[in-house]
Amino acid sequence: MINGVRWATRNVDVPGTFAENPEDFGMLFQWNRRKGWNSIDRSAEGWDSFCIPEGVGWKIENDPCPEGWRVPTNDELKSLQRVVSISINRNGVNGRLFGIPPNQIFLPYAGWRSSFSGAFLDASRRGSYWSSTQYCTEGAWGAILLYGIIISNHARGHGNSVRCVAK
Repeated sequence: MINGVRWATRNVDVPGTFAENPEDFGMLFQWNRRKGWNSIDRSAEGWDSFCIPEGVGWKIENDPCPEGWRVPTNDELKSLQRVVSISINRNGVNGRLFGIPPNQIFLPYAGWRSSFSGAFLDASRRGSYWSSTQYCTEGAWGAILLYGIIISNHARGHGNSVRCVAK
């Protein structure tokens, strides 16, 4: 629990499941889509580079989070900006640790996938995480983890990680 938000301890992996360990990257998702692409396979078979995912919010039927969880809102992502965070290497994985003990979460720098080609980029150097909140018809709010947390507009076609919050 951080700033009143109950965060999952791991990223979403196969839709409806969490990754096995907090350091595991999980899958990368285009905004408002339930299909995920892994971060191990450099190819992105079935990547949709031509269609901009629609919606004014992440639809329930497209939510990749397990039962009892959902994609966080932009305000929930912003709540992480108000807590102490440090860039660390945990079990050989670079990422960012948020909060103070015992209320902490580790978000790995799982990289992201380009909206145009599906190319897998920046693994171990940065993390990109979705919110369920639209920015405009072609963009949605998300967080970039690097030297802190930056909340910004992301192209909806990008593939970002999802870290769920409790319903």
